[in-house]
Amino acid sequence: MTPALGAIGVIGAGAVGQSVAATLVTSALSGRLLVASRLLDQAHALVADLDDMRQATGSPVRLEACEVAALAGCAAVVVAARASFTNTHTTDVRMGGATANARVMVALATALRGYAGTVLVVTNPVDLMSRLFAETSGCPRVYGIGSNLDSARYRLTLARLLGVPSAAVHGHVIGEHGEAAVVCASSTTVNGRPASVPLAEVRAELRMRPGRISDGVGRTRSGPAGAVLSALRKTLALDDGTEELSTRHGDDWLGIPLRFTSGQAVACLPDLDAGERAQLSAASTKLRAAYQVLRTS
Repeated sequence: MTPALGAIGVIGAGAVGQSVAATLVTSALSGRLLVASRLLDQAHALVADLDDMRQATGSPVRLEACEVAALAGCAAVVVAARASFTNTHTTDVRMGGATANARVMVALATALRGYAGTVLVVTNPVDLMSRLFAETSGCPRVYGIGSNLDSARYRLTLARLLGVPSAAVHGHVIGEHGEAAVVCASSTTVNGRPASVPLAEVRAELRMRPGRISDGVGRTRSGPAGAVLSALRKTLALDDGTEELSTRHGDDWLGIPLRFTSGQAVACLPDLDAGERAQLSAASTKLRAAYQVLRTS
């Protein structure tokens, strides 16, 4: 394996950060993987564990624990840091950590102010956190992971419900990575033909799936790590293709499909029916209001 890139950084040594880092070691996307965490001892411990994996698998990736400021030379930085808090939300669960995680985002964004590479934010609520990181840091290429994971779950679910291979399904979930997600059923195709989408069943699965995973293993981690790897390959010009990422869209930040060609993104929203347009507008309004509250709290 010959790494395609110089260095990638990961911030966060928790469950998601661990999974992202392990995925990057085995994929050998970069020659170096730098790990930063709230406590440097945590970063060193994760690097030691990953070094065992590197040796066992023959990965060429060189590993290093570091402070956040040392990530400035990386081609990309994945932000998977999370504050310590108790989430008391029973609905809109991803919004439960907004205030606590915002303080983490502001500190990290300040440390990386002016960074010119690609930033992928995984920390929830991801649409708010990616906007906060971008506006605080001034970094020009900040994207939130969320809608691409929702879209992957949608395609997998619809394929199972219709009894077709998941590769035959083309469709998007956009808007919020949360309860205001918009299933773009009207433009979904199976084998290139319009699909009859059982929306009630699809929405039920998309709503219940994250909680079912968390109840069973404590936290979703592998799915987000896969979404990060796929997005990195597009944003860093290793592959061309479409990713549903949280980014600026007009005056708002929310998940939309972006078509990447040689690492450059162009928005490519699908045709929406009247109901889907109303849902997307509602998602924009919700996220805009939540961000205003976050900035003044």
